[in-house]
Amino acid sequence: MAEWLYEAGIGEARAALVEDGRIVEARIERDDEGPPVGTVQFARLLEAGKRPLVVLDAPGEPVVSLAKLPPGLSIGSRLTVETTRTGLLERGRDKLGRVRIADPDAEVGPGPDLRARVAATGVRVVDLFGPGPDRLEEAGWSEVIAQVQRGHWRFDGGALWVDATPAMVLIDIDGDGDPLALARAGAAAAVGVIRCCDIGGSIGIDFPSLSGRADRHAIDALIDALLPQPFERTAVNGFGLMQIIRRRVRPSLIEQIRLDPVATDGALLLRQAERALGTGVLKLTARPAVVDHIGGQPHWVDMLQKRTGRPVELIADAQVKGSGHAQ
Repeated sequence: MAEWLYEAGIGEARAALVEDGRIVEARIERDDEGPPVGTVQFARLLEAGKRPLVVLDAPGEPVVSLAKLPPGLSIGSRLTVETTRTGLLERGRDKLGRVRIADPDAEVGPGPDLRARVAATGVRVVDLFGPGPDRLEEAGWSEVIAQVQRGHWRFDGGALWVDATPAMVLIDIDGDGDPLALARAGAAAAVGVIRCCDIGGSIGIDFPSLSGRADRHAIDALIDALLPQPFERTAVNGFGLMQIIRRRVRPSLIEQIRLDPVATDGALLLRQAERALGTGVLKLTARPAVVDHIGGQPHWVDMLQKRTGRPVELIADAQVKGSGHAQ
């Protein structure tokens, strides 16, 4: 039976859809990602023109783009807006969040957070708390994160290489043997990664070259059968490339993990620290960037101390690799 495992971690919430004991969808929502899609709040017009900007009435006064500026508004005008896209991470640049003018009868308030969104799927949600069996880990949480970090997924007969570029997420199918068999297996694996990591926007899949039109049509049909709607796609062309377009309203797991490695390692270290055994001072040792990231959020440290009942010490060590360790 399928079920969502949900964990309200320190600095990020996590959810995993588990089917037959393995994770088929993984989601994280970080504290700094801004208001969820559907949030209605007050704002002030900062810039007009072709790319209007507004400042949200929120801590830090975040700046976001406005989809369409009504006529007659001047700089400084007060608005009520609804978030339609959170900020997005891209290599070399970030995209601002996006809002639209809220409906006249819209109530000011937050949009659905990760817990609410997974509950809305209708699948049972299991909330994970404190010590005890680590059900996320038993289902393969660390393995999923490691696959995203490497950009490498193995499947029977081949492997996928996945990378997020500013233009699109690219999925390369690599392997030997019969091209059609490899393309079929690679298509199923690619759909699995798209679903698991909630990849949206433009996606390019590079299949093995298929000489016959019937073979290419067979891969087209397979993608249609396996990938949940809604999406649009091109046919596999003579060079083996297919482009898929999916709605993109928040960052994918690929972007969150690969493009913000410090936040990723910080969250992994805090998760490890929550489960560390022992008494006395809880020492978190990591490279300086990770220590600075955690230390820059004192409420995270306070939360960790309350959850573990132990005083916390952050130790910077430039020789430590990855997420560090807690003990």
